[in-house]
Amino acid sequence: MTGRSSRASLPLAALTAAFALLPAVPAAAAPGDPLAPLSATLASTLRTAPDDLPMTALVHGEDLAAAHDAVRTAGLAEITSFRRIGVVAAAGTAEQLRAVRELPGVTYVEGDVPIRFFADSGTTATRSREAQQTLTGPDGTALDGTGVSVAVIDSGIDPTHPAFTGPDGATRVVRSLKGVCPTEDTDTSCLVDVPTSVDTDLLALGGHGTHVNGIAAGTPYTLPDGTVVGGSAPGAKLVSLSVGAALLIVGADAALNWVLENHAAPCGPDVPASTCPPIRVVNNSWGPSGGGAFDPDSATVLLQRQLAAEGVVTVWANGNDGGDGSANLSNPPGTDPTPGILSVASFDDLGTGTRDGGVSEFSSRGAAADSSTWPDISAPGENIVSACRPYLPICSTGLQPIDGPGATDVGTYNVISGTSMAAPQITGIVAQLFQANPSATPADVEHALKSTAYRFTDGASYEQVGVYLTSYDKGTGLVDTVAAAGAVG
Repeated sequence: MTGRSSRASLPLAALTAAFALLPAVPAAAAPGDPLAPLSATLASTLRTAPDDLPMTALVHGEDLAAAHDAVRTAGLAEITSFRRIGVVAAAGTAEQLRAVRELPGVTYVEGDVPIRFFADSGTTATRSREAQQTLTGPDGTALDGTGVSVAVIDSGIDPTHPAFTGPDGATRVVRSLKGVCPTEDTDTSCLVDVPTSVDTDLLALGGHGTHVNGIAAGTPYTLPDGTVVGGSAPGAKLVSLSVGAALLIVGADAALNWVLENHAAPCGPDVPASTCPPIRVVNNSWGPSGGGAFDPDSATVLLQRQLAAEGVVTVWANGNDGGDGSANLSNPPGTDPTPGILSVASFDDLGTGTRDGGVSEFSSRGAAADSSTWPDISAPGENIVSACRPYLPICSTGLQPIDGPGATDVGTYNVISGTSMAAPQITGIVAQLFQANPSATPADVEHALKSTAYRFTDGASYEQVGVYLTSYDKGTGLVDTVAAAGAVG
């Protein structure tokens, strides 16, 4: 529930790292064809690629051993492996990728594709601050995400920013990792530990990640100009997974895989949960440009479904491609029907500070004729004030720098818009809900959020889909943290 600038909104520049992505529809093998199917992006590339074109791909096997054997036999160089889902990321040539399809045990080959952050540039509308001030967890502490770690896969984080300072003066960033995948070094886990004093956003020339982390779990302040800031879960701990400012799916999947491998004890088995709680939710404010078809065979989907099975909610920004319902522009992995996987549209209170605003023009719509493509829920994503160092590229697009709480914090908060900003509001609220009921499942949390959402009336009409009233532009409506906490608790 970050603050909203009282100044007039300004047009915000889109991130330059935006790339188109073809629909991820598998290129299925013909009946009797021994070749493993390809993702649509890889199939399109391999049709015309010269044999010696360097490429990176995700090789899926019947199990991890089969994927390893196929990669070695084809002469590909292994980058990293995802043992829980039987996938190996590998680099080589187009000729070698064509060859790996023929090998026994290979079930699918997925291309490494560019993705982007969904920011073009919280309010009290979420009722998150009200929940912090009026509700408590089972132990009597304020409902602020205490006892939960939030993972954020993004460009990085500045742990020294005042937004992440706890009551004891120490950073609330308990683990920080930086992606180094793909690289020429094939003997890497793709993610390396970085001291929690190092600004990984600066290393990535980003800024987006710090802003997103501040929305999910920033420390509350009233800034010198009167702006009130603070995240939905200021009592939560943060685990930052920096995958850089220019994203590729292998690196992002490696980050999801790290969460899968480490969510129960993100700082290691010897660090108590009171210091470093389990990860219960992971934020993803990134995806392809222009939406695309949902691919249930992708490594991303396999990873997030396993996370849901192990008690971790995955939150996705729905995208910044707008639309009118005539086509599906939603971020593909967010449309996964698995309970506990949430896609978030952007709500705009239109400067009124009320809950009866509208759907942001940039917020991606699903296809009106296909409810499987619709977002799950809405949260404020327009003109959101959060942590942002003025010298980082994304922060310079905001054009509304606001001084932070300290005398030297000049321009350390800024205004940015996008579903990138809406998603972490939900992420922090999920942390609040898990604090309210630590034994809740991801399905419980999703149901609590969607069944209690406030049905603001702007845009498309609500339709009955299963047990919910929902819509192709805003999902079930605007999140209501207080009501959701009551439902889950």
